[in-house]
Amino acid sequence: MSLAGKVRSIFGLAGPSSHNPLARIHSLRSQFPSVNDIDLRKHANATKDIHETFAIAAVAAERLLGLKMFEVQLCGALALAEGHIAEMQTGEGKTLAAVPAILWYAKQGRGIHVLTANDYLAKRDAAWMRPIYEFFGLHVAHLSQEMTADQRRQAYTADVTYATANEVGFDFLRDGLALQPEEIVQRRGLHYALFDEADSILLDEARIPLIIAGESRATSAIGLPEQADAIAATLQRHIHYRFDEQGRNVQLTDAGIAAVEAAFQCGSLFDPEQLHILTAIQDALHAHALLKRDIDYVVKNGAIELVDEFKGRIAQNRRMPAGLHSAIEAKEQLELKTQGRILGSIALQALAALYERICGMTGTASTQAQDFWKEYKLPVTVIPPNKPVIRKDLPDVLFRTRYERDQAVLEEINKAHAAQRPVLVGTSSVEESEQLSRSLRIPHNVLNARNDEAEAEVIAHAGVLGAVTISTNMAGRGADIPLGGPQVVALGGLYVIGTSKHDARRIDYQLRGRAGRQGDPGSTRFFVSLEDSLFSRYAPEEGWREPVDVDHVQRIAEGQNFELRTLLWKYESVLEHQRRDVWKLRREVLLSTDWNIASLLPEELYNRCLEQATPGEMNRAGRKLALALIDDLWADYLANIDELRGGVHWVSFAGKDPLHEFLTKAGEIHNVFLSSLEGEIEDAFEQAEVSPAGEILFQGEVCETFERGATWTYLTTDQPFGTLGERIAKGLRRKLMGR
Repeated sequence: MSLAGKVRSIFGLAGPSSHNPLARIHSLRSQFPSVNDIDLRKHANATKDIHETFAIAAVAAERLLGLKMFEVQLCGALALAEGHIAEMQTGEGKTLAAVPAILWYAKQGRGIHVLTANDYLAKRDAAWMRPIYEFFGLHVAHLSQEMTADQRRQAYTADVTYATANEVGFDFLRDGLALQPEEIVQRRGLHYALFDEADSILLDEARIPLIIAGESRATSAIGLPEQADAIAATLQRHIHYRFDEQGRNVQLTDAGIAAVEAAFQCGSLFDPEQLHILTAIQDALHAHALLKRDIDYVVKNGAIELVDEFKGRIAQNRRMPAGLHSAIEAKEQLELKTQGRILGSIALQALAALYERICGMTGTASTQAQDFWKEYKLPVTVIPPNKPVIRKDLPDVLFRTRYERDQAVLEEINKAHAAQRPVLVGTSSVEESEQLSRSLRIPHNVLNARNDEAEAEVIAHAGVLGAVTISTNMAGRGADIPLGGPQVVALGGLYVIGTSKHDARRIDYQLRGRAGRQGDPGSTRFFVSLEDSLFSRYAPEEGWREPVDVDHVQRIAEGQNFELRTLLWKYESVLEHQRRDVWKLRREVLLSTDWNIASLLPEELYNRCLEQATPGEMNRAGRKLALALIDDLWADYLANIDELRGGVHWVSFAGKDPLHEFLTKAGEIHNVFLSSLEGEIEDAFEQAEVSPAGEILFQGEVCETFERGATWTYLTTDQPFGTLGERIAKGLRRKLMGR
């Protein structure tokens, strides 16, 4: 079947042209070149037909940007307009392919958010595609971290808003703490969203909560993280603690418990009053035994910066849970940063669910199409490339040890460099990239989380004659590697070498996709060691079998990670349901014009207050009080849930179901929140006084909430290393593997 036939068959477009969207778009597109800009612009603004919109978008792209849209790009746009995930390979022009669909959503008059992998891409794509949107009479804007509230508010009024999912999520959380209606920035709500690098955002980062925090009312014991760090550094593996790399967990032995109790002189670590010490020592152990510098994090400008394992770059504004982050800072002898009291939290998966309709695009989605459908009800449509792929994907080369693998990689790089062929080496961590760099004796560039600000320049030169580039993960880089002329083509194009296989096959495919774009030559090969974490974590027995099926092991990993996401969402979904109820109540209090404090107070108390203040004064003060108390009690609720989540795994030792226990206790905590709200407001009014000017003055702790201190936002990992997620994952993996 021809390329055009493959494209048409994707949407069942092989029928008569009257029922063939692509044929109709082409027919309209062939008519519009004879129309002048003024008339075409008028038609673009007035049309309510999707195929006309697509056809005019294609003509406008050619006139304004000099970019001719391929048929496959229009096919990708149709998939997006249908609410699908469009899989388009690297170099196929996804940024432009999305524009017709974005235009169609934007013309509905409710705004669309285009959610990108980073701030740079949001700014670049908004500026690059701006002329097409303006041709249609639409306003386009972008969001970035440094923008003020007024700038954000303006950006959200645009018809098309480019931003990262994190920034939209943080603004959603900040709006949830507004004390005045005018403070809200997302005034249009969440209607349509197109996710760029959809697999990265909707799968890899889906469970990472976005956090908004404020000043803590209480702080942990001064010096406790440093004390715990000093003690943990003296503990010995196998004697004082057991280390389970597969389960990513450490656990104190009896000897370790005795050593810690003696060091702290605290009595039993498992007494309720010693819980803070037990937690601190567990965090310190995790920091020493499980978290490795230059793999899980880097130290940059005197601070801990976490490394995004899927993108290989610094994860902006991401932190570990409070105690664990402090433990890492203590381990690295850095100043401990304030963690703050959590005021609001939402996972990206829950944020995506708030939109009425979503779609997305990525270079790799088909291997996890089942995940997209089960988790988001999003079908995956695979769009064929514009030109046939002639890249050669060579068979994997397997080695028993990392040392043997590393020597083979060095030899392969030197061999290719001797022939002046450009080489891109994809490594799994900052540490590995720098170790390989130290071993090379030829000129080369390194791209990792330490120097990701040099990304554009490094990638731009990675395809030139004789270039050698070592990089951490290439996912979400947002830039193609151009080949440096005919000589490079004659040498076979870019040679991509992978030093290990990832848990998810699509991450490897993203690395492969850096070669062979738009019909270019190229080749790829992975060098794999049986000592890699893929085997030790998911199929350690594979090390004793011949032959080793790497693809099979990756399928095991993908299946287990899917089951883990599904299980953890059962924990999170009930909390999300409760959050929606509470935030709906809060929004009603904030925005309702007929809200009356009388509905929350006993009649006798209300009448007594009326003797000193008017209903209007009471309502204004009561509204502010109610909002402050909702925030205060919700923060208590989140703290209680966090404590519950951190210890619920222990019930399995008593033969109980952790999920059932968690849901039951979470419901009880939520009921306490609801019952406390009315009583707290009543108590506050009973203690209130009226100033000579007629202003209601509240007494006690609630007054502190009115003058809310500084708030900040950050990301946190989802229950890492030994708390709910990983402990459940450990048991789940054993169960799935029949052990």
